[in-house]
Amino acid sequence: MRAKPELLAPAGDAECFAAALQFGADAVYVGAKEYGMRAAAKNFDFDALRQAVTLAHAQGVKVYLTANILPRNAEIDTFPAFLDQIRSCGIDAVIAADLGLITMIRSLAPELAVHASTQTGVVNYQTAAALWNMGAERVVLARELSIDEIAEIRAKAPRELELEVFVHGAMCMSVSGRCLLSEYLTGRDANRGACAQSCRWKYALMEEKRPGQYFPVDEDADGSYILNAKDLCLMPYLRELAEAGVDSVKIEGRAKAAYYVAGVTNAYRIALDCLFDTPPRAVPEWVSAELNNVSHRPYTVGFAFGQRKDLIWQEENGYIRDYEVVGIVQKQENGRLYISQRNRFFEGDTVEILMPGTQPPVLTVRGLQNGEGEPIEAANHAVMDCSFLCEIPAPAGAFLRKPVKTGQPPESA
Repeated sequence: MRAKPELLAPAGDAECFAAALQFGADAVYVGAKEYGMRAAAKNFDFDALRQAVTLAHAQGVKVYLTANILPRNAEIDTFPAFLDQIRSCGIDAVIAADLGLITMIRSLAPELAVHASTQTGVVNYQTAAALWNMGAERVVLARELSIDEIAEIRAKAPRELELEVFVHGAMCMSVSGRCLLSEYLTGRDANRGACAQSCRWKYALMEEKRPGQYFPVDEDADGSYILNAKDLCLMPYLRELAEAGVDSVKIEGRAKAAYYVAGVTNAYRIALDCLFDTPPRAVPEWVSAELNNVSHRPYTVGFAFGQRKDLIWQEENGYIRDYEVVGIVQKQENGRLYISQRNRFFEGDTVEILMPGTQPPVLTVRGLQNGEGEPIEAANHAVMDCSFLCEIPAPAGAFLRKPVKTGQPPESA
């Protein structure tokens, strides 16, 4: 078997970055305030990026920065100054899609590794080799490839070129994310990080001679979400991907919350460690189940085994969300767990603690107190400090969660 692939996790802000480190990422990819494909995320200013890189490197974790928009002329003019700033932060690689930016990085910052973004649309070995000849050390392959096609690229591309693939998270209905729908409908350019996710909207047909009368595309009374892609999940096929020659497996989600980053990174970390142990171990069922405990759309294997017909989710536009985060562990002291509250919870609630490398333990909230040590029946004020009795060891940064009651919408995390 080939070497264990790198686990690459997303981080849209400092809290997500800390979660990625704590829950087992080998590398983390982030965006700065400019040039990245997730303009809606908080992202990192240069001071915060420098601090994040220092923290990651102290733990042996790499940091890749996204500069993967398709820039216009004015953004080309300002890129050298941007490049000088990110060089000073000590990042390990730049993820870029535009051939002009790739050329500029190689010329102006030859010490920086370049990873060719999935926006480049690499679907064959010839393009992979061309990018290698331009100076790219890694290509992030298009999501539209099968595992067999990945294996062929590995066999025919330069041996030193690293291959990275997405294994989990949101998918785009366009080829490798290159879409004009958002810009056409809202003026927000998806290719420069401002996608309005117009493909997730509910659409209907209107006949020319019957204006104002809307007809669903299919017979479902709620309409049809004909462009609304499911979420990708390739955890069951990590060994096959490694055998095909994949060097890095990537989790999508720079716009996701820290709990999502923690839960998904933790599950893939455990799965990889099991599968690539000597001898290999079966992935525990609870690990796979953890992927259902974060907010997600129904899962699909995408194009891993060829063209698929089950990529679109037509039932509804929202997410499946069975759990909500009610707090983040700050410390444990004298038999009490100290929590920074995120959603309300009550004395007597059944909760779970998501922490690295272990099945989340279940416990009942007893002896609930506010930040002043006074007994309370409910932690119901936003971001309040509170504590309760707990003998189970739990590290700072662990997530306290509880099931969402059936039929009730979850509170925002």
